[in-house]
Amino acid sequence: MAVPKRRTSRSNTRSRRSQWKATAPTLAPCPNKACGELKPPHIACPTCGQHDGRQVLAV
Repeated sequence: MAVPKRRTSRSNTRSRRSQWKATAPTLAPCPNKACGELKPPHIACPTCGQHDGRQVLAV
């Protein structure tokens, strides 16, 4: 197995780790006019229970 020849410097290690960021979840407004709550895309709205213009959850 390959072994590094030299120790990686602290600045190189930290600059590599600086790319590990948490991304905010993508939220889109519910297309239901009465609801309008933010929800993840391609998911039924947890508030009104509609997805793609039809009722899919009993809320």
